[in-house]
Amino acid sequence: MRGVLIRHSRLRDAEGGLIEVKLWSVPASSDKPHGFKYSLAYIVDRKRVIGYDNGERRGDHRHYGNREEPYKFDSVDKLIRDFLDDVAKWREKA
Repeated sequence: MRGVLIRHSRLRDAEGGLIEVKLWSVPASSDKPHGFKYSLAYIVDRKRVIGYDNGERRGDHRHYGNREEPYKFDSVDKLIRDFLDDVAKWREKA
């Protein structure tokens, strides 16, 4: 069964960075036990600098600059909050 798109939003910040959030409801599986597929990205100068996703068979993880690390998914609200917190931290450093 294909996933059902729940949310897709794109927003430019004041500096021209792109924030994109895609979220699907999918059947629970071993790599998506919470029943969500997601891709959240912050793109600056055409390069993803922050990303949260759970691509096929890769599990929940986040990208911050050149680092990739596991991410503990608790809820959609927390996922979005954590992502936006990382975006804010990145923008403070820029």
